[in-house]
Amino acid sequence: MRRANIAVRRSPSPAPGSVSDNGATKKRSGNQTSDEGPMAGLRERKKARLRQQIVETALHLFRRHGYENTRIDDIVQTLEISQPTFFRYFPSKDAVLREVGRRAFARQAESLKSELSTKATTEQRIRRFYETLGNVTEVGRPLWQAVILAGAMDPVRSPELRGAEAATVSLLREIIAEGQKNGEITLDFPVVHLAEFMEGLFNTVVRQWAVDLTGPHKLTERVRSAVEFFLRGARP
Repeated sequence: MRRANIAVRRSPSPAPGSVSDNGATKKRSGNQTSDEGPMAGLRERKKARLRQQIVETALHLFRRHGYENTRIDDIVQTLEISQPTFFRYFPSKDAVLREVGRRAFARQAESLKSELSTKATTEQRIRRFYETLGNVTEVGRPLWQAVILAGAMDPVRSPELRGAEAATVSLLREIIAEGQKNGEITLDFPVVHLAEFMEGLFNTVVRQWAVDLTGPHKLTERVRSAVEFFLRGARP
């Protein structure tokens, strides 16, 4: 008797990643996704930390040796990183200064927000804000001279600063608008113009002070005079 040939049909192996793969591939994929989240967050934190270290090291060297006398080589050697690593974060030494300018605008915005939360008069708020700003700037005169000469806080020369500068001016407008509402500031001029006048006065005083290193003047005194001039003209 002839033995019947019985063809054994085997189910084809499921393709990798298919649903019929007992969910194994799908599970592995899910685990990989969940692992990438924490790793990606860790990488971002490390990058942010190194960026901060580059800025802080550069500022330390700028203050110690002067901006012009500090080279990128000095920064990377102090941090023990390579030049390519530096350039992944900042395309130039000037870019570090622009970051300083951006952070300065951010601190100004925080200070103005703090003033808005107080119950002080408009004059008290404006005097206190610009007095603090003048003191901080005067302490780091060589650094701020470099910032100003490089246009590192000029939104025209450094367009990436426009958002930060606009946020600061917007908060100053809020303070002045509240002063108009309370009858402390004249209604003869729009808020936007008054804010521009005050900012223009302060910026002019700081620029002149930064480049005129031979003058016997103190920035805080000149800022105080500028603020008093503005407030007298802005009274109703």
